[in-house]
Formats: sequence, structure tokens, C-alpha cells
Amino acid sequence: MSARGNLPPAGFERDFPDLLLKPLSTQDAGRLLDAQPHTPRGRAREQVLAQAAGNPMALIELSQMIAADPAAGRRWAAEPLPPTDRLAAIIAARYGALPGPAREALLLAAVADSPDMTAAAVSGLTAAALAPAETAGLIRVDRSGPQFTHPLVRAAVYHAVPFAERAAARLKIAGSLHEQPDRYAWHRAAAALEPGEHVASLLEETAAQAQRRGGAAAAARAYERAAELSPGERGQARRLLAAAALALPAGQADWVQELASRALAVTEDLQLRLTARLRIGWALIWSNRHADALATLISVAQQASARLPGIAWDAIGQAGTVAYQTGTAEGRRAVRDTLDRMQQPAPPAADWPAVLADESRMWIRAATNPFGNRGEVIPRLHRMADGTADGHARLGAAAWLLDESELAVRLPRESLSRLPAPGVRGDSGATWSALQWACIDTGRWDEALAASREAADLAAAYKMEAVAASADLATAIVLAMRGGHDQVRPLVANALATIDAAKYRGFAARAWHAAGIAALAEGSYLTGYAQLSHLFDADGAPLHHHVSYLGIADLAAAAVRAERHLEARTMAERALARVDPAPGPRLEQLAARARGLLRSPPTPSPTSPRPCPARLATPGRPSGPSCTSTTGRGCGGSTTPNPSWRQPWRRSAAWVPRPGPRARRRNCEPAA
Repeated sequence: MSARGNLPPAGFERDFPDLLLKPLSTQDAGRLLDAQPHTPRGRAREQVLAQAAGNPMALIELSQMIAADPAAGRRWAAEPLPPTDRLAAIIAARYGALPGPAREALLLAAVADSPDMTAAAVSGLTAAALAPAETAGLIRVDRSGPQFTHPLVRAAVYHAVPFAERAAARLKIAGSLHEQPDRYAWHRAAAALEPGEHVASLLEETAAQAQRRGGAAAAARAYERAAELSPGERGQARRLLAAAALALPAGQADWVQELASRALAVTEDLQLRLTARLRIGWALIWSNRHADALATLISVAQQASARLPGIAWDAIGQAGTVAYQTGTAEGRRAVRDTLDRMQQPAPPAADWPAVLADESRMWIRAATNPFGNRGEVIPRLHRMADGTADGHARLGAAAWLLDESELAVRLPRESLSRLPAPGVRGDSGATWSALQWACIDTGRWDEALAASREAADLAAAYKMEAVAASADLATAIVLAMRGGHDQVRPLVANALATIDAAKYRGFAARAWHAAGIAALAEGSYLTGYAQLSHLFDADGAPLHHHVSYLGIADLAAAAVRAERHLEARTMAERALARVDPAPGPRLEQLAARARGLLRSPPTPSPTSPRPCPARLATPGRPSGPSCTSTTGRGCGGSTTPNPSWRQPWRRSAAWVPRPGPRARRRNCEPAA
């Protein structure tokens, strides 16, 4: 027997145990939403979760409503989402059958929220007036105040009356909230039908308060509504861009683009227009429209460099991210050419963004040419990292690409630890992505999986498909290295279904790498070689200028097993000829291993020691890579300490394993 409410049905008051079902946790509510045929994303998802308050039926009903009417999710969040027509008709009929005072009191309760009902003495909102509604099962009244029996009841009552009646109820409640300026402003704004600077200013003040409390999404909604109530176009544009700036750390790319596009439509001011286009560029990145994002951001950087350097350096830094993800030579060249024209004035202007400019230069240098000119770049990277107390995420990502592994882990950790509140974690998706790969490179596989889960959760909540694909591929790489090859294919397939591999060469290279080492792990050597050979073309041109080279040793191992020595040796030498002669310790070791595997070695005697084929990072140098291969054949694929470090002869790079039976052990130990 089941029943709604906190009381058992008649006849079951005694001798029957009760099981009171509590609301779902936020995490479980999110899982239920993800299981729906049409999962709400971004801003609409946030509204559904907040309004449903963990009620499963409300979660399902509201997600169905958003699917049927996507525009409903873009309404101001001070108004509840309407229920589906079927449920609204049932509750509206019960509401209409109530006497007049009960309907008025129930509407006041629907218009108010819990803090208003408990802190304000609203005329007409009494237990006596609500008694008929309580008898009808629409509301409960106890010492804590009136509470609707179901979240959807409040929504249905709210939308059962015309706007004029709701506005009158709003103003009545606002009249009792003068000592709560934020709630007063919200109710006044919800009741307003025409623009008015007074109410817009009140709402802008509440947005600033919400921002200080860490409520980025709530502050963005307040700025957006303030913009709608602004009588002047400049005020509209300024407040819309303030809302977009706050929606950005909330991770809601579609909302950012909508707000910035609306600002563009109402202003001719150069600074406001460039800021709006910068926000649109950010939104395009996270909406998987990298070609449009790159063109937009480079254009903004070029136009802003002379007069608005802060905007220009922010734009070119984001363009560097696009150039890395797409991996095209044309995109990298366009970013570097624009960067070369963005020089510091002499003397620098008062508004010169020195830190932002230095970080953007370092990031672009790493993103577009991670293996070149390291003698100059690495010392500068460490000086910049030592000079910051904030753990800048962009520097951490640059450290990862430049193979400064420990720095690549430390800086993102520090950045993530300083996020002020859960509501502003949306723009941390790229930081989690960089951290997961840095953890893989340093053998922190458990932490890499944890970072991937965080990134996947953010991606699900904020519709960040690139972050989701990166999380799937990082998880696939770890599982492949741990021998879980049967779990790799679904993850790779899911990642490739999420993004366009033809446009995202970095993701495509990760996918081929994961699939290839999984095939090697299960003994499918020809398949593994075929997949890994996609990392380079026959002339040695890499599919991706960074990721492809991280798989060159595994490509060589697959070629040995598949007996494709000559073909792979030609490909590898042509590929390595394209990078700097001193590309860094990781690629140097990967190249040494690949070349060693692909040459024809003398056959060692059965009793001779068989050391690891590639020397690992020198002990005491924390920034070096943790291993040179990810297949586990001959060179480390394990996070556990390797006892071979106590045996110097095992660290020699002279020995190369010959083709033969599949190795049964990992961790650089001889095969049985």
C-alpha cells in the first residue's frame, strides 16, 4: 500500500510499519534526469532540479514539459516551470473548486517561496483561509508554515490564474518584505510588465549580493531580468553581458551565447560588442563549433589588441585552446600569426594585462608547438608558476603539454581547490580534462579516473560534449593499460559519437591510441597496428601534432608483433624528423623505444639479463615522465613501485625485446 503525504491512509494507522520515502539526493536526481528520453541540459536542467526538490514524479513531469516546450526553460527562474497539460488540468480543477478566500491564500503561497511564507506576515495567508485547500490535499499547514504537498501542485496553481492576479499577489507579498531587500526586489521584478530603471537597479543590487555568496547562476538570472527591465539600450547590453559573465562560470554555454547575442543586438558600443563576441566565442568552443569559435576569437583579438588589450589577450588564449583541439596546421598558424602582432606597448599602458598576456603566450606556445624551443620555454614556465599563488589552470595545461608533469598536476589541483562554490564549477571542465591526462602521464591512474568522473559529471550537467568525450577517452586509456580491454570499445565509441573526429583531431588520435593498445592487450596485433597506424600518415605527418607522438612507441610495439618493421620504421623516422631534435624527455624516451623496437637486434642468450628497453625518468627529477609506453610490454604500465629500480642493469636502454610470444608480465620484468 502506498500513499502520498506523511500520514498513512485510513485504516492503516496502527499495526502496520511505515516507510517514509525521502526526496532523492541531488546526485540521484541527476541520474534520474539522465535516464529520461529527452534529458534537459544547462539552464533548464538546473531549473528542473531546483523545482522538483528531489521528487521523482516532478523530475519526470518537468523533463517531459521541457522536451515538449524548450522555450519554457528560458523563462525567468523566479517563476516555476509549468507542469504538463494533463496534470495541470487535474490540479486546476481542484483549485477552481475551492472557495474564494482559499484560492487567494493558495495563490499567495504559490507566488511566495518558503522564506517568504515563514518570515513575512502576509495578509490573507492564514491557516483558516488555507483549511479548504488542506482538506483537498493541496497543501499542508504546520508550525513551519504552509507547504505544498507536491512541487507540481505549486506550479499548477501558479499557472492556473492570469498574470494580473499573480502580479497582484507578488506586490502584496513584496509589501511585507521591506527588511529583505533581495526578496523585495525579486517580487517587484516578477510583478513588473513594463521597463523601469528603479526596479532594474534594485535587482542589480541583489545580483551583486548573490555573486558574493557564490551563487553565479542566481546572480546571472537577476542581471538578465534587470536587463529586461532596463529602459535604455546601453543599460540592457551592460546587464546582459554581466549576466553572460556569470553564466560562464556556471558552465552554461547555450545561455552565455543567448545573452551575448541579445547584447550585440542592442548596442553599437565597441567595447560592449567585442565583449559580447568574446563570450560568444567561448560558448562556441563548448558547443563543438570550433571553426566558428576560432574565426570569432581571432577577429576579436585583432580588433581589440590596440585599444582593449584585456579582451584581446583573453580571446587569443581561448583561440589557442581551439587550435590545440582541432590540431590543424592552418589553425595553429593563424593563432601564432595573430599572437606575433600582439606586442606589449613601450611603455605599457596602465590597463596592460601583464599576467594574462604572459600566460596566454605560454599557453599558445605549448598548444601550438609543444616539442620545440624547450630550452627557452621551460625556465620561463617555472618562473611564472613560482610567481603565482593562485594555481592558474592555463599554466597547468601548458605544463602538461610541455611535459612538466608534476607542475601539470599541482597547478590544476590548486585552481580547482579555489573554486568558491559548486555553482561556479562549470568553467572548470577544461581544468579537469588537463588534470586527468597529467595524472595518466605521471602514473596516478586512480586520480585520473576520479578526475574523469568529475569532468563527466560537469559535462552531463552543462552539455559540454568535448569535456565528456575527453573523460571517456581518458578512462578508456587507463582501462586499456590495466588490461580492461573489453571496456575500452564502448567508451571510445561513445566519445566518437559525441564529437566529430574529423574536426577534433586530438580526440581522434586519443581514440585510435586507446583502441590500439586495447587490441594489443588482447593479442590482436594486426588490428592494434592498423589502429595505431592512423596516428601518422605514410609520410610521417601526424594526425595531431601532440597526441600522435605519445603513441609512437606503442605503434612500434604493434609493428613488431604484426611483423610490419620496415613500414613502421619508415613512418616513425619521418614523423620524428618533423619535430625539434630536443623535444623533451618523454618524446626522447618514446622515440628511443620506438627505434629500439624497430631495429634488428642481436639475439640475447637465454641466461643474459633482460633490462627495460627504455630508460625511465631519472630519480630525483619529478617533472619527468613516469613511463615510456602504455602497453605494458617491456616498459611500465603500472602505478605500483617497480622493484627493478634497485637493479641498475634493468635500466639500460641497450636491450630490445625480439618478436615472440606475448609477454605475460608488466612492470619491465622479463617474460617467464
